[in-house]
Amino acid sequence: MGETKQPHLNGAYYGPSIPPPTKSYHRPGRGGGGCCCNPFTCCCGCLMNCICTCICQIVFTILIIVGIIALVLWLVFRPNAVKFHVTDASLTEFNINNNNTLHYNLALNLTIRNPNKRIGIYYDRIEARAFYQGQRFHTVDLQNFYQGKKNTTNLSAEFKGSQLVLLGANEMSKYNEDRTAGRYDIDIKLYLRIRMKFAFVKSTRVKPKIDCDLKIPLSSNTTASEAYEPTRCDFDWR
Repeated sequence: MGETKQPHLNGAYYGPSIPPPTKSYHRPGRGGGGCCCNPFTCCCGCLMNCICTCICQIVFTILIIVGIIALVLWLVFRPNAVKFHVTDASLTEFNINNNNTLHYNLALNLTIRNPNKRIGIYYDRIEARAFYQGQRFHTVDLQNFYQGKKNTTNLSAEFKGSQLVLLGANEMSKYNEDRTAGRYDIDIKLYLRIRMKFAFVKSTRVKPKIDCDLKIPLSSNTTASEAYEPTRCDFDWR
């Protein structure tokens, strides 16, 4: 093996020849240093953004228009809640026997007052339900009718018959207290389907509920000081 001298070294070098340094080339890879933009993808993204923005603007505009219309209608018609009263009640029988059967005979007179000057009301359905301590014992359907502006309507309802009621010890204790006092806490609930008439326009049906919490004396025990007192009912939109 011959002796090789390297001119850039101070001393002699005895070994194989040192190859010259190689140059490395970096080719752009698929997932590394290069970046390729797809024009079709960019256009689709921009188009979707434009569509979403337009939809949001349309929905927002519709909500504003509906709100303005509702405000104008309210300012023009100024709707007031209808007032319900149970003006008179007659309870001639209310007795629970040993078989947990309630025998009852209850008659009510109701008044419905529409205080609105520009709104008429269609009562398409009036369902009256009678409850005692959460137990429903009778249901009647009252006559449907149309009530004009600034109008008061009188209705009557009769609950008569017998019904099995499942009362616990606490409920029976309350019943015995009511029987001793000669006055019963009876709840009457009215379930309505009504439409309102604004000039020549009729609204869609709404279903409010009317709650009447009554204290009704048994007629056989009634004295002048214990007579039934007219009661205002609560109007509840559902």
